[in-house]
Amino acid sequence: MVDENVSATLVFTVPAARVFAVLADPTTHASIDGTGWVQESADQAPLTEVEQIFRMDMFHPDHPNGGYRTANKVHVLDPPRAIGWMTGTEDDDGRLEFGGWFWRYDLAPLGPSETEVTLTYDWSAVPPSIREYLTFPPFGPDHLIDSLHHLAELSAASRR
Repeated sequence: MVDENVSATLVFTVPAARVFAVLADPTTHASIDGTGWVQESADQAPLTEVEQIFRMDMFHPDHPNGGYRTANKVHVLDPPRAIGWMTGTEDDDGRLEFGGWFWRYDLAPLGPSETEVTLTYDWSAVPPSIREYLTFPPFGPDHLIDSLHHLAELSAASRR
């Protein structure tokens, strides 16, 4: 059986609640992203509930338009232990379609000021019709660990 997900784990010297707060703020996602594809959040509201939709402006040189927008639906929200979202698109009529892949962060407190963070990208539900034109995962092996390092830096800088 072929793996249809990739994960990376890093220990942060930051409390889990602070890491979670950064992840729940979609305006931080462009700074977290390890590929440079995420440009900025089109929605500013914090992620507070399952089924919440938030949009991201993206850029990828292989995309037919270069720039595009994703619609993301929160499907895991367990503060401060887990957050995840499915990525898809929204047509002009507001209809949402999700491609079968998702992002998930699992946070395990190791003490009052240390957190083990695991980032998982899973494409196991991507249908064959999408697999005909997209390769999974669509990024190199360093992407997840780069994203975790960015998240650790942002979380440490967000001391409140």
